[in-house]
Amino acid sequence: MSLWTSLEPSSATVDPGARTTVRLRVRNTGDVVDEYRFEPVGSVAPWTTVEPPTLRLYPGTTGTVELTFAPPRTPDATAGPNPYAIRVTPTEHPEAVTVPEGNLTVTPFTEVRAELVPPTVKGRFRGRPRLAVDNVGNTRVTASVSGSDTGDRLSYDIQPGSVQIEPGRAVFVDTTLRPRQIIWFGSKEEQPYTLAVRRSGAQPLDVEGTFVQRGLLPRWLATALSVSLALAIAFVMIWLAYKPQVRSLAAEKVAEAEGSTLPPPGPSAPVTSAPPAPSPEAAQPENVPVPDGTEQAGSGDGGGAGAGGGGADEPEKPEEETAATAVQALAARSEGRHICYRAYVADQGWQKPVCDGAEAGTTGKDLPIKALNIAVSGTKGVAGNGAHVVEGWKTGDKWSSAADGIDMYIGSTKEADSPLMGFTIEVRDGSVCQNAHLADKGWMGLGCTKPGEWMFGGSPWEEKRKLEAVRFTV
Repeated sequence: MSLWTSLEPSSATVDPGARTTVRLRVRNTGDVVDEYRFEPVGSVAPWTTVEPPTLRLYPGTTGTVELTFAPPRTPDATAGPNPYAIRVTPTEHPEAVTVPEGNLTVTPFTEVRAELVPPTVKGRFRGRPRLAVDNVGNTRVTASVSGSDTGDRLSYDIQPGSVQIEPGRAVFVDTTLRPRQIIWFGSKEEQPYTLAVRRSGAQPLDVEGTFVQRGLLPRWLATALSVSLALAIAFVMIWLAYKPQVRSLAAEKVAEAEGSTLPPPGPSAPVTSAPPAPSPEAAQPENVPVPDGTEQAGSGDGGGAGAGGGGADEPEKPEEETAATAVQALAARSEGRHICYRAYVADQGWQKPVCDGAEAGTTGKDLPIKALNIAVSGTKGVAGNGAHVVEGWKTGDKWSSAADGIDMYIGSTKEADSPLMGFTIEVRDGSVCQNAHLADKGWMGLGCTKPGEWMFGGSPWEEKRKLEAVRFTV
């Protein structure tokens, strides 16, 4: 061995963002002049410098180099003891490498940052912001989250209420805001609120946001209802004040008939001829009262018109409810992403649409699906294609697509076409999840797309099993 080393001191302590220095003494114990190269190794090497990086010593002489440790104030500077080493390589005797070791203790520090995503949320009945909490210190952090606002106008549902965050990591806290009073009429109102991240022995970290509460009904509708009510009351008052007097002349005619007397015919009145016999039409009255108060129709034109009924309008057939009408109604009641869909089942036709994970189609009845009608909201549109048991992809590479709130159809309702065995689907924003039920096999399991990508759901291509039921979520 032609080298002797010594670290002074062998253990040191440093704060993140600060510096500390350790001396390394080196003696040439050989009999020739040698040059030594110094190289830091270990986990602290990225923020360790050696001055000078090389040292030339004569035999029997001693030199000193300084090791400077400057850990950054980031999670990379792990709190606690960190062993380090310096590789000393003699130029004349490279095989005689020496690696003196020491210990550097990095003190812990805590720093937490938080951000609301998004800072402003809108809704009639609730808002759902997310709080991102980042631990940019070098030690684990335990914190709790609470919400408050001026006037206690909001209630808070925070999940989870407390979090543990490792150094350099972040967690998301889901928050649901609900107004304590509903705005029935009028424009929107802004309500500031604060989410506080609390840690033991530290000041709370407050993050401010805004909840924009929308009115349930527009202001003009309240004005229209008020005007309509006022007009209805005015009409009733005028009707009561100027009600027309309706009287019947029948009673007067009866009284006149009873008051007048006709002289009986004299005994010597000659009878010249008998009155003519009434014709059948004259003998049959047009309307004969019956005991229940209704009138018996005669054989004239009035009876024929009453019995025919050909002039009455037939009731209109109700409009068909599609996936688009269902998703539009759902989006009006609830914000966020939604998907509605219905299945065309063999021997049954179109079913009623269902939404957000409900089952469309049938299971265990050997009634396959021939076509699907799908509509979305909040995903910037949907696209897809249908694979048939016999024909395969009938449309080839051409996919069906539709914007938010518009019907998209895949498959075929023609009797000559075979049922579906599977489908491809994608949404323009976010992801879509599907689960397919196949004949004689059951549910295939939930599968979800990555944002901006598509996926296939249904039967393996070589098995050609019929599609019986589906479930979709976005």
